[in-house]
Amino acid sequence: MDIFDLIGPVMVGPSSSHTAGAVRLGRTARRLLGEGTPCRADITLFGSFAATGRGHGTDKAIVAGLLGMHPDDERIPRSFELAWEQGLDFSFELRELRAAHPNTARLDLTGESGKRLSMTGASVGGGRIEVRELDGIALSFSAEKPTLIIRNEDQPGSISIVSAVLANLGINIATFHVNRSSRGGQAIMVIECDSPVSQGTVNTIAAMQGIISAAAVDAD
Repeated sequence: MDIFDLIGPVMVGPSSSHTAGAVRLGRTARRLLGEGTPCRADITLFGSFAATGRGHGTDKAIVAGLLGMHPDDERIPRSFELAWEQGLDFSFELRELRAAHPNTARLDLTGESGKRLSMTGASVGGGRIEVRELDGIALSFSAEKPTLIIRNEDQPGSISIVSAVLANLGINIATFHVNRSSRGGQAIMVIECDSPVSQGTVNTIAAMQGIISAAAVDAD
């Protein structure tokens, strides 16, 4: 156990799972979109998020994360107002989802350029999160370490090329997972690193042949 298991994260309350974790879900989706604050967010809440989320401020916390706030930001209770000022249009829907973690949310985002992203994740306690699906492809990462999320065409050589770029820059890979929609379709690399990955490195990888998009999610 570490200190956060004992006292919880530094945050604006009332709940580490319903508030701090919800902020991190929003922040992670924002980073994966890669365009700053989205212009549209359709947010679906499931389980306990749907049942008690409004009372715990889950809705305001997710929107705060989409605006780039951290869990300890004192502006979280005002996130709706700030979102409207910044041009973020958002909606909420409450639904049931079988076999899902109780604190699950799906965020369907649209950026200023028209880029779309769908992310499903759960707040698993103590402010921690787990992203479980990205644009229909099942995966799993916590965003507790600097993490690269790379979407690529499922073709030979993509993994070795990305690994070589990171090795040449002295970035050590902690874990490496690949998930794909179907053979020969699209795949997603989830690469946890021991050190932060610069935007320049992300841009280099994104420009490589066979790579569709790349984004870095840094630990708070």
